[in-house]
Amino acid sequence: MNSKHVGLMIACCLIPVVAFGAIFALNIPASSVLLFGLVLLCPLSHLLMMKYMGHDEQKINQATHQHGEQP
Repeated sequence: MNSKHVGLMIACCLIPVVAFGAIFALNIPASSVLLFGLVLLCPLSHLLMMKYMGHDEQKINQATHQHGEQP
């Protein structure tokens, strides 16, 4: 495991812990936080999908062209 992956794992574990702490410390209604999270879920997941998916497509295209296959 590289240090970039470990840092990402730590951040993904600490963000929800800090968020729950802020909800209880600031006495914010959980229903409004849940609604806000659901509104952000779609665009954030789309951005993450666009960043991390499909990077092997160029390698696959190069391999098929070297073997003479038609896509």
